Amino acid sequence: MVTVAELPAGFADKVLSAQSTFRSVMDAMARPGSVQRIHAAPGIPAPMMHGTAAIALTLFDHDTPVWLDRTMSATSDVAKWLKFHTSAPVIADPSVSSFAVIGNAQNLPPLDRFAIGSNEYPDRSTTLIIQVGSLAAGPAFELTGPGIDGTAVLQATIPAGLFDGLAINAVLFPRGIDVVLVHDDAVVAIPRTTRLAAQGA
Repeated sequence: MVTVAELPAGFADKVLSAQSTFRSVMDAMARPGSVQRIHAAPGIPAPMMHGTAAIALTLFDHDTPVWLDRTMSATSDVAKWLKFHTSAPVIADPSVSSFAVIGNAQNLPPLDRFAIGSNEYPDRSTTLIIQVGSLAAGPAFELTGPGIDGTAVLQATIPAGLFDGLAINAVLFPRGIDVVLVHDDAVVAIPRTTRLAAQGA
């Protein structure tokens, strides 16, 4: 456990790093399935990856309740770091979270535990930030939808529960769950408008 004085630093250049990270995340959302790099390199508390930390420093604030999985909440270090650098409240109820940070994809809870928004306010849903073992190996999925020319292929070590759970987005739209997969400094987005199918299925 670390004290506040011992917490890892945030961005060295807060404005430029946040702008760069925001562009990377927006490019990932605009081109689902494409791997984007986050070039900002903040200090990170274990077990956060650099991409996860950069996204948190860019998108989290005092109005975005955050839920942490048991990997991220194994110690108080991540919660302290988030509160110190972003002022985001860390909460115990995932159903009212703006963001959920999943340190181990295999521990991902059922997606119905998270907020899906409403028809009037579809933006009041949870964005899942999921750390994965690879964005270049693992099961292959075909992605279709806005921002994709025909189909895109994503290879990633994502849990079967995520693949199965995201199928409900097609029924829920405009409500639904948005996902950002992170491996080290690489990110891939799967917005709620994107449809996944196991390649060859």
